[in-house]
Amino acid sequence: QVQLVESGGGLVQAGGSLRLSCAASGTIFSIYGMGWYRQAPGKQRELVAAITSGGNTDYADSVKGRFTISRDNAKNTVYLQMNSLKPEDTAVYYCNANLRRRSWEFAYEYWGQGTQVTVSS
Repeated sequence: QVQLVESGGGLVQAGGSLRLSCAASGTIFSIYGMGWYRQAPGKQRELVAAITSGGNTDYADSVKGRFTISRDNAKNTVYLQMNSLKPEDTAVYYCNANLRRRSWEFAYEYWGQGTQVTVSS
């Protein structure tokens, strides 16, 4: 099985920083895209940042200039450095990976269980 485990969430004051990590483990043939999504109460899950295996990145407009996504392919790990946090960043953050478990299988989207990020005013 494949498991994505997030860490680094918590409570922080506005203007502070957090660094989220997500490590993929289990049977993995190849990981393609990885990313971070978040879901605030009453809202749809939205893409925060994504990164390809080649290092190309994309960010939601609301986090550009504040968040940085990075990836360590050797460790099957993706990171999200979050600076200048705002109360509106409060959400459950989910790690996502598009990966192929076996060479003969299709690639599939896998999700972590989520980690809570709370930003207080």
